[in-house]
Amino acid sequence: MLAKVLSAAVLGIDAYLVEVEVDLALGLPSFNTVGLPDMAVKESRDRVRAAIKNAGFDFPPKRITVNLAPADVKKEGAAFDLPIAVGILAALGFVQPARLKEHVILGELSLDGTIRPIRGALPMAVAVKEAGLPGMLFPAENAAEAAVVEGVQIVGVETLPQVIEFLNGRLTLPPTRIDLQAAFTDASDYGCDFADVKGQEHAKRAVEVAAAGGHNILLIGPPGSGKTMLARRLPTILPPLSLEEAIEATKIHSIAGLLSARTALLATRLFRAPHHTISDAGLIGGGAIPRPGEVSLAHHGVLFLDELPEFRRNVLEVLRQPLEDGQVTIARATSSLTYPARFMLAAAMNPCPCGYFTDPQKECRCTPLEIQRYRGRISGPLLDRIDLHVEVPPLRYRDLAEGTSGEPSSVIRGRVQRARRLQQGRFQKARIFCNAHMTSRQLKRYCQVGEEGQRLLQAAIERLGLSARAYDRILKVSRTIADLEGSEVIRPEHLAEAIQYRSLDRLPLP
Repeated sequence: MLAKVLSAAVLGIDAYLVEVEVDLALGLPSFNTVGLPDMAVKESRDRVRAAIKNAGFDFPPKRITVNLAPADVKKEGAAFDLPIAVGILAALGFVQPARLKEHVILGELSLDGTIRPIRGALPMAVAVKEAGLPGMLFPAENAAEAAVVEGVQIVGVETLPQVIEFLNGRLTLPPTRIDLQAAFTDASDYGCDFADVKGQEHAKRAVEVAAAGGHNILLIGPPGSGKTMLARRLPTILPPLSLEEAIEATKIHSIAGLLSARTALLATRLFRAPHHTISDAGLIGGGAIPRPGEVSLAHHGVLFLDELPEFRRNVLEVLRQPLEDGQVTIARATSSLTYPARFMLAAAMNPCPCGYFTDPQKECRCTPLEIQRYRGRISGPLLDRIDLHVEVPPLRYRDLAEGTSGEPSSVIRGRVQRARRLQQGRFQKARIFCNAHMTSRQLKRYCQVGEEGQRLLQAAIERLGLSARAYDRILKVSRTIADLEGSEVIRPEHLAEAIQYRSLDRLPLP
C-alpha cells in the first residue's frame, strides 16, 4: 500500500516542493523516515502516531516507510507531520487519492490532532505558485501570510479530521483571501516621527542625506544627546516599501519564525537593533541549522548598532562583506545558503569611554591613551564603509523647552523620495537603486566635480589623511546632497558639506 502527498520545504529564503511517499508493508511494526530528515522530522513518528489515534483512527501495526523526495536535500522542521499523517491514512484507504494531487499539505501536529503553525509559509506559497499547482492546506494561523501570494487557493485547517473530511469532499472550507492594499495600510504606521526630535538640526540634516542616498551613518555624541532617537526615526523617512520588497522581507521573517499570526505582510521599513553581546553567527547568520542573522532580518531596512565600540571586534569585522555585497553566504559541509542583506547601517558611539569628551558642560576624565584604545576598537576598513560620521552635541535647555516641534517625517520623506527618483532615473539601466551603491565606473561618470572641487578634495585628503575608499564615499555623499537640491552638477558647497560629515577622521585627541 503506497500513498504520495505533496508538501514543501525551505532552503535559504526560497522553498521547493517535496513529495512525501508513504509505504505500508507487512512485517514487524516499525516507522522509518528516509530522505535526509533532521531530528525534528525523525521525531514526527511519535507525534503522528499519537495524533492519528487521538483523532479517532486506528494506527496500522505495519512496517511504515516514509521517503521525503528529493532525498539528497536535508529536510528540517515539523511541517511534515501533517502530510505524513495524511499519507498513512491515504495508504489505509481513508483519503481519496485524486484530491491529494491538487493540494500541497503542510502543518505541525499536536498529540490531540490539532494543527500548529509552521515557519516559511510565504516562500512555500511562492514555490507552489511557480510550480503551477492550484491549492495548499496550511495551518489556520499561517493562512493569511500565505494568501499574500495571488493565484493559489490557500485553505486554513485546524485539525487532522478536518483535513481528511475536506480531502474526501465531505467538508467545504472557504479559501483565505487578503486585501493587499488594506494590509499595507494597516501595517504602515511606524509609531514615531521626526517631529518628536527637538534641536539637532545638523544631525537631522545628516540623517536626511543618509536616507536620500542609502548611505551608512555613524552618530557620535555624549550620552543623552539623542543618537538613538534619531536612528529609530530613520526608517520613517525612507521611501515606502514596494510590494516586491515587502514580500522579500516578509519571507525572511517568516523563515526565522518572527512573523506573528496577525501580520500577513511587513509594510514598513524594518529596524533591527541587536545588543552588543551578539555573536558573529547571530549578526550574520549561521548555526548548525543555518538561520538568517540580523543583517538579513534588516533587509530593505535599517540595522542599528548602539554603542558600536562595545561590540566584539570579530563581530564587527564580519559586517564588511555584507556591507559591500548586499548578501551573506553561509557555507556548510552539506550545503551553501545565500541570504539577502541589503540594509542601511546606522551606528552610535560615545566620543570616549566616559562619554563626555565633547560635552562642554561635563568634564572628561579619560586619558588620551584610553580614548585612543576606545576608538581603535573600530577598524579603519569598517569606518571607511560608513559614509557619514556625524557629531551629535548635547542638547541645550533652550532646545528642550521649545514648544514647537520640528519637521514631520512625511515632509522629510517627500524630499528623500524626490532625490531617490532622480537616482532611479540615473541608474535605470544598472542594477542599483541609490547613490551609495555606485561602482567606480559610475563614480567617474556621475560625480564630476570641476577644478575648484578637485582642489577642495585635495586639501581635505592631505589634511585628514583620508583613504581611497573615504574619497569615494565623499563623492557619493556629495552626489546625494546635489540630488536633494535638484542639481545636475556637484558644486563646491556640496563637497564641503560631504567632507564635514567625516567627523571621526578629524575628531582630535585631548
